[in-house]
Amino acid sequence: MKNRAKNKDIFVAEISFEAGEEDLRKLFSVCGTVRNIKLLTDSRNGKFSGRAFVRMASDAEAKDAVQMLDGALLIDRCIRVSAAKDKPTAEPVAEEETKAARRRPGRRKK
Repeated sequence: MKNRAKNKDIFVAEISFEAGEEDLRKLFSVCGTVRNIKLLTDSRNGKFSGRAFVRMASDAEAKDAVQMLDGALLIDRCIRVSAAKDKPTAEPVAEEETKAARRRPGRRKK
């Protein structure tokens, strides 16, 4: 089943380090209602990484935002705007494959 929320999510990259959540909200509100903004931080130092996720109210608004705002100037940088991709999920590995991976090559049972 398709995740309906993902169609509303936008990934924004190359954001100026001087920009904040309110700057993004103002820019994206040109395309519709902004539901949520998540600024991404570097896991090592906790500082803003220049990337964010923006959730719009509808799929159409998100699509408009991607088309209109990709390459837009925000403060002192041109941002990259694209539809957010689904997070990859780990596929369950069959038990036999796991056991085979644990065996040392060249060793055989007697």
